[in-house]
Amino acid sequence: MLMGEVVSTATCRAFRAVLEASGEVVGERVLAERVGWLAAVVRQMAAGVVAGRWTRADLDRLDAGVGLDGRALPAKGWMAVRRLGWGADVPVGVYVSDRVRRCAEEEAARALRLALHRRAVLAAIIATWPADPGRRTDADWTALRAALDAAGVAGGVSTALIRNRTRQVRAYLDEHGLSPADLTGQNGQAGRAGQVDVVEVEEPPVVAAQVLLAAADRQLITLERVGGTGVRLRVQLPLCARPAGRRDWAWHVLPVPLPAQVPADAELRSPTLRVVDGRVRVDLPFTVPVPYAPATGHTVAIGFDWGINTLLVGTVGRLHDGRVEGDGRPLIYDATPVSAKLHRLRGHREALAAKRDHYATLQAGLTPSDAARHPARDAARYREVAALHERVCARIRRLNNALSWSAARWAVDQAVALGATVIYLEDLATLEARGRRRGNATLSGQIRGRVADAIRHLAAKTGLAVVTVPARGTSKYCPRCGTGTAPLHHAPAPDRLDQRGWKWAHCPRCGLSCDRDQAAAERIVSRGMLAQHHTVTDRVSGTRTIRTVVEGNLTRARRPKKPTRAARRARRTRTDLHPRPQSRQDRTKTGPTPQRPTGKNPARGLSARCPTGVWCPPPPLRWDSVRRAKYPRRTAQRPSAQDLYAILTNGPASTT
Repeated sequence: MLMGEVVSTATCRAFRAVLEASGEVVGERVLAERVGWLAAVVRQMAAGVVAGRWTRADLDRLDAGVGLDGRALPAKGWMAVRRLGWGADVPVGVYVSDRVRRCAEEEAARALRLALHRRAVLAAIIATWPADPGRRTDADWTALRAALDAAGVAGGVSTALIRNRTRQVRAYLDEHGLSPADLTGQNGQAGRAGQVDVVEVEEPPVVAAQVLLAAADRQLITLERVGGTGVRLRVQLPLCARPAGRRDWAWHVLPVPLPAQVPADAELRSPTLRVVDGRVRVDLPFTVPVPYAPATGHTVAIGFDWGINTLLVGTVGRLHDGRVEGDGRPLIYDATPVSAKLHRLRGHREALAAKRDHYATLQAGLTPSDAARHPARDAARYREVAALHERVCARIRRLNNALSWSAARWAVDQAVALGATVIYLEDLATLEARGRRRGNATLSGQIRGRVADAIRHLAAKTGLAVVTVPARGTSKYCPRCGTGTAPLHHAPAPDRLDQRGWKWAHCPRCGLSCDRDQAAAERIVSRGMLAQHHTVTDRVSGTRTIRTVVEGNLTRARRPKKPTRAARRARRTRTDLHPRPQSRQDRTKTGPTPQRPTGKNPARGLSARCPTGVWCPPPPLRWDSVRRAKYPRRTAQRPSAQDLYAILTNGPASTT
């Protein structure tokens, strides 16, 4: 069996450390302070490299992939930076080892290489600039995808990224007073497309405060596994904010507990250190061997549709004699409560962001004399609203992350339980959120890209293949007839087929009546099964995609029901499974059934609060004493408590 490996990252936490020389135990607060000092030094050096090389000429040299000596640049970032002669400068008065410089140069190289990716995407967008940037046509999307393929960056480019880069270019045009003709060279000039680069539309990227220990060796870090529940991380940390010599550095031993998702046979790699809210985070990568999932040869598959009514809707399909068969049962992952909470939190976040920006605008527009009156109060208000906004954003991120992994876990478990070997998803690159504002907000809140990545990761661990198929027309045409040419009629409900809607799908040709997302899932699985020989695997990202549309119908086939134990016993003994008792009299019907007298229930009509039927007066209202003068007291006296007890016990007194 062919085997592969999956790389995962476990976020761990270091609670304490031990100084190797003296055996002194360092608490979490002091440990976070020292890790923060190391991250600050590394960040300062890496930011200097990125800012110094944020030019078109330097990015061209890095993109060429050739060093100063004519040799090809290595894959390791710190080695490529040094071969280009872009070594990191150590701050004045600070002593760091060569391994710490490696960490800074590795982080700078990764930031610059990510800029090259954005540069290629930006160049493809400018080269295929549409007539209406807000809404591209099918021809515009085809030309853009072809340009991205030619640039070699089509694997990791989503529709959202293209939309964001398009807005970035439009903002640049508005700021500099340029027209789209200046970008595409349609105004008779030599073409200004080459004059717009990523270094002009963006500022130098911000470097994160983290320490990439993957660029170091044993002179800075050692990693050892202790049993199956933890690791021992040995790393050099500074003893002060600006270490001046070697004596200001010391070896620290960090016992790090491992989470439960790290298996015992996992191969651990060098971690990354960072400080979050005063806590030391250890991002520990590990690799796990997994069976290789083939791209073709599948007979049982499951297809999922990014639903409008729900988050995920799937159905299973089986390939039999060249046709796809399904049992018609939908698999639904309903995230309505979580989506409602996300909508509420997003509204709260937008309100806080508007309030924060309003405070910032007020502070910027005040004169020095007005600003000097209450500087502390205005700054405190701004900080309070900004902190609340960041807190709500953190809640949204945590909820999105939990929702995405929960949906991915559910999808993979469904595929394993049904015996499927491949999962077919809609291609997010061909899926565009169109319509009114509410629909676009719903689609954006479903974090489809993160769910797709989580499904790929979990499916790789179980040996399942994940392939994307074109999304165009999956909800428009019937999956049971017409081979992709019979349009569906969408109605609001199955009992209102004569009205126009979007939730329910009905085919007037074959009589299909089912949920809209279920019909789309059936067409997705049929497209994937029939066109699995056209699967293309991206060499960079490893994602598998089917770009050729092969239409076919999905035939409904009921699964045979397994007989119960009683049915098997009845078949074996040749007896009746449900014997009927013999009737005592002749039940032959010779005439109409006579009406039977019905007795009246004396207890019917009596209330449970008053079983005797005696009326009990209600207690006096609160406003009786206030409006007593306007409404005089009744002449009849109300019964006392003793009289009420006697009535309830003995019944009403006789009036005769």
